[in-house]
Amino acid sequence: MVIIDMNQVMISNLMAQIKQSELNEKLVRHMVLTSLRSYEKQYTKEYGEVVLAYDSRHYWRKDLFPFYKASRKKARAESSHNWSAIFEVLNKIRDEIKEYFPYKVVEVHGAEADDVISTLCKNKGPQDKVLILSGDKDFIQLQKYPGIKQYNPITKRPVANDDPWHYAKEHVMRGDKSDGIPNFLSDDDTFVTGVRQKPISQKKVAKWIEQKPEEFCATTQQLANYHRNRNLIDFDCVPAEIEDKILHEYNSINISGKKVPLEYFKEHQLNDLLQEFFFRSSSPFDT
Repeated sequence: MVIIDMNQVMISNLMAQIKQSELNEKLVRHMVLTSLRSYEKQYTKEYGEVVLAYDSRHYWRKDLFPFYKASRKKARAESSHNWSAIFEVLNKIRDEIKEYFPYKVVEVHGAEADDVISTLCKNKGPQDKVLILSGDKDFIQLQKYPGIKQYNPITKRPVANDDPWHYAKEHVMRGDKSDGIPNFLSDDDTFVTGVRQKPISQKKVAKWIEQKPEEFCATTQQLANYHRNRNLIDFDCVPAEIEDKILHEYNSINISGKKVPLEYFKEHQLNDLLQEFFFRSSSPFDT
């Protein structure tokens, strides 16, 4: 299985494009479809079907932790890019892919792409191999399962760590600034208020990594913060009902015999992609 973190990969691709020009829906559509076909041709022979993982507009982590990704919203509001227009175009293309293309598109209310990817990895067969296409280091923790690899298609480099167990625990300790999650020594609203985090040295991490949270957390608040972070970061903490919804959605998708209609290429002036999508074998993975 090849699982593509669509929000992360496509926005990274898009940022490179709009640095040079204004947002162009036709160009973005061509970029997305060309990228998907390229990934399919490179990886499906070894890994099998392509699954596109998308964020839903609402996700459970925001309910659990109101400051989750709050700083991203602020940064986008201050950005020179028109993010409403960007997401409108990407969502339109997502809907087109879901309707016409032979890829499994998994988007579940309450779940992020991270949840889709982690759930499918945790529920794969023992001999199955999975390739995650994403630059997001959150997925390193999934490499504790056999057969899981990650590759960043933007930097064209593998994403790996020799000890995914320790990596995950350190990640929980340090939090994730990009997601608005402070380290376990700091308060919930640290990034929103602009307060500096309390520092955590590598020397302390090396000591704490071998201990239980109850041993290295000096106060009940620190312990509560540690569990706050674990619930938000550790994929073992994804709610069972979210995972069930993801598996149900994935298993209900049938792409057998699906073929992009010729009219789609004509309507969107994608003549150069006709050979790649329309005139290929009926098997979506026959490259």
